[in-house]
Amino acid sequence: MLNKKSILITGGTGSFGKKFIETILNRYPEVKKIVIFSRDELKQSDLRMKYPSEDFPQLRFLIGDVRDKDRVKRACEGVDVIIHAAAIKQVDTAEYNPTECIRTNIDGAENVIHAALECGVKDVVALSTDKACAPINLYGATKLVSDKLFTAANNIKGSKDVRFSVVRYGNVMGSRGSVIPFFMKKKSEGELPITHKDMTRFNISLQDGVNMVMYAIEHHLGGEIFVPKIPSYKILDIAEAIAPDCKLKVVGIRPGEKLHEEMITDTDSINTIDFGKYYAILPSVSFAYSEADYLDHHKASKVPFGFRYNSGTNTDWETVDSLRINIETHVHL
Repeated sequence: MLNKKSILITGGTGSFGKKFIETILNRYPEVKKIVIFSRDELKQSDLRMKYPSEDFPQLRFLIGDVRDKDRVKRACEGVDVIIHAAAIKQVDTAEYNPTECIRTNIDGAENVIHAALECGVKDVVALSTDKACAPINLYGATKLVSDKLFTAANNIKGSKDVRFSVVRYGNVMGSRGSVIPFFMKKKSEGELPITHKDMTRFNISLQDGVNMVMYAIEHHLGGEIFVPKIPSYKILDIAEAIAPDCKLKVVGIRPGEKLHEEMITDTDSINTIDFGKYYAILPSVSFAYSEADYLDHHKASKVPFGFRYNSGTNTDWETVDSLRINIETHVHL
């Protein structure tokens, strides 16, 4: 699929980017070029040390910010596939710096779209979040706007052979700033801060997130928001799995947080299809394809009217034992 192709990944030095690069190099030894685009020179330097140019000549490192339209366009020259992973994603950071979050998550998304259209890119997949579903914080709201921009981009492509779609999933196990590495670091203090005893979240490994993006690149028609079928966990079970001997201190839900996360609302169900391993929310307005086109392309069926996909009412749950196994397998501090 990606052999002989040139790939651009924005935010390429983040948790997802590093796993994505590793996966591409393992699965597609004939990949033509991987352009790693980010604004952090230290992280790029660290990654170059891991992948020295004499051994990995297909890697290109570009310093740049998705807010910079001209730099994004330059990065897209000669590129076949874009994975858009750059974002300001910390909820509290976004609440305190709203304009900065908008400029990166919304304006940056628009820059990527226009650069892709102008440079002859064939496939664009943008990363989203469960917080974009019925958002209550600014981060989620900006990612919802970004999702809408990418799905609607298929309506302005004209005769260009390009497809835009989105991948939306829940908490990535072990990603920077997430609860698991936070609890692992706090474990030595003998007490873990719990926001709310009933809190739940969706759970996905970094590798499964990468695999889903790979699936989207290969199978998207354009306009879909892909949603994985993944388990939920209870925050108390995470605490038990990591530090069973620690005391728990309830500190309250932080500003912008939900008790349970959603990935598909009952309103979304009107436009949602099911094709086994994944769901896809179809664009509410599409001039390129009909609902029948999507159903046929994905060999899918419509979900029942009123269907919801919520971490608190999910039918698939992690246990304390399964969490311990997954943490040991997927989390490396």
